[in-house]
Amino acid sequence: MNIVSAIALLFLVLDPVGNIPVFLTVLKNVEGRRHTRIILRELCFALGVLIIFLFSGSPILRILSITEPSLSIAGGIIIFLIAIKMIFPVPEGIFGKIPEGEPFIVPLAIPLIAGPSAITTLLLLISREPSRWLEWLVALFCAWLLSGVILLASAPLHRFLGERVLIAVERIMGMLLTTVAVQMFLSGLKQVILQ
Repeated sequence: MNIVSAIALLFLVLDPVGNIPVFLTVLKNVEGRRHTRIILRELCFALGVLIIFLFSGSPILRILSITEPSLSIAGGIIIFLIAIKMIFPVPEGIFGKIPEGEPFIVPLAIPLIAGPSAITTLLLLISREPSRWLEWLVALFCAWLLSGVILLASAPLHRFLGERVLIAVERIMGMLLTTVAVQMFLSGLKQVILQ
């Protein structure tokens, strides 16, 4: 995988377009002037969590004796389940009921931005090619930055594009993510069979 495809994959799993309605829902009872500060804070928390997993993921996998094929299969399943919920949304959203009040880390930073699919993707990238850690870090930062720009513009984008267009874009991203999930699952299965 090259850096451009890693950026694209991470951007898909961060799912900023799909997160716009959730961000707007979570922030609807918070003063409008605080939205930018809250989103920036949550983006920074999420980036911190993702960087921690990027650099400490391999040792954790070794301690738990988790092999790359099992991580690939598990990651494929997790990403597939999230992608299915993106394509066929449920009323309570991808990650369930949202707590009330001003958000702090949960649910915006974790699990919406730094969710299981993003963490699993980073673990897979670093476990397959640990020597390319700098490329994976750059890819993560680029995908995070693109996601951040979209999330910071969530209110104007929502007004401009409308609910239906955002739902359509999220479903398209869900379909792309489904194919990524199936490929991850098949890659892991192939490694198990060839061992």
